[in-house]
Amino acid sequence: MNEQKTKRMLVIGAKGMLGRDLLNILQSSDGTDSLKNVEVIGWDVDEIDIRQEVGTLSKIESLRPDVVIHLAAYTDVDGCEINPEEAFRVNAEGTKHVARGARACGARVVYLSTDYVFDGEKKEGYVESDSPRPLNVYGQTKLKGEQYLQERVEDHLIIRTQWLYGKYGKNFVSSILRQAREKQTLAIVNDQTGSPTYTVDLSMAIRTLIQHNSRGIFHVANREVCTWYALGQAILKFSRIEGVSLMPISSKELSRRAARPSYSLLNTEKLRRETGMSLRPWPEALREYLSTSP
Repeated sequence: MNEQKTKRMLVIGAKGMLGRDLLNILQSSDGTDSLKNVEVIGWDVDEIDIRQEVGTLSKIESLRPDVVIHLAAYTDVDGCEINPEEAFRVNAEGTKHVARGARACGARVVYLSTDYVFDGEKKEGYVESDSPRPLNVYGQTKLKGEQYLQERVEDHLIIRTQWLYGKYGKNFVSSILRQAREKQTLAIVNDQTGSPTYTVDLSMAIRTLIQHNSRGIFHVANREVCTWYALGQAILKFSRIEGVSLMPISSKELSRRAARPSYSLLNTEKLRRETGMSLRPWPEALREYLSTSP
């Protein structure tokens, strides 16, 4: 009997908040699903600098992966406004380099993108076919990365997500918990609306989309919607933190460098329709995260 050939799956950005959860989930195959004969390899900036075209192509071609999951990005949204050239080098040109390396191997590419490709003016959930109109440099460079990938790799999967939090990196939830230990009053924006998304749940969705051999663009986020202020309220409530008051403020009062979309809810019906999967409501995911994180 012939043994099935082991395939290679490369995760670029493997030490990031999402990357670490995704590696854990991809490597935890129980031997009964379509990933049982897959070798999962994780690289981060120490192994590959996607800003360097020749080095990126050489590294990917030497590994010859069957699937490349590209998570590496310059995600400091306000920092992108200060350093737009670097943001473009990483998020746009870096993605082009990864796409070229993958194409040379005949590999499929999975690319993580963002709700920030939209302007937030729609006032209902964005579907995959809606026209992007980013308000900030981060969104512009991530959208350019999408376009580079679509132009260069036929077998691609673009996953747009939003408001990520997880136990392996800095995020809004951990920031609120830290500030609640230091202050009695926290000011939180109350005019931006979206869906907080747990990196464990997103990782499960990425795995499912790969198993279904899905192509094109998919929106993936936990169900239900809230403002950052409402999320802050839930964090304190679920953590049973008392003696801390929250003050709702506007985005203008916060005075951040990068403009944010006011309503960037992602419609995830396509994910449910094509895979049968629907992520749980964000309050349920948040409760689990808070109960399992130190």
